[in-house]
Amino acid sequence: MKSSLAWLALGASVAWPVLAEAPEVMSGRLVDEHKMTLYVFAKDAPGKSNCDAGCASKWPPAIADAYDKASGNWSLVKRDDGRQQWAYKGQPLYRWSMDKKPGDTGGDGMAGMWHAAKP
Repeated sequence: MKSSLAWLALGASVAWPVLAEAPEVMSGRLVDEHKMTLYVFAKDAPGKSNCDAGCASKWPPAIADAYDKASGNWSLVKRDDGRQQWAYKGQPLYRWSMDKKPGDTGGDGMAGMWHAAKP
C-alpha cells in the first residue's frame, strides 16, 4: 500500500503531456477538449516537433489517443518518443502550462516564438 501511494505521489509531481481528443475551433483560436488554448511553436517544422524535454514540460504537446484519426486540416505528427501529437495544417499543437482556465492565452507571444493557434 505504501509503495502504491509513493508511486501515485511521484506520478502527480511529474509533468506528463495531456492526452487530447480532437482539437476544435472556438472564438477564433484552436482549443482542446477542455477549451484550453492550443499553441504553435515557431521553431517547429511542418510535421515535426522541436519541443522536447524541458520545453515539453512547460509546453505539453497535445498528444492524440491511439484511436484518434487525422481528418482535413487536422493531422498527427510522430514525436521523437514515438507518440502521436495533434497538428493543424502540419503545425504541431501544444498547451501552455501556466494557462489555468478555459480562455486563458498567457502563452500567446511568449519569447516571440509561441502563438495561439488559429484556423
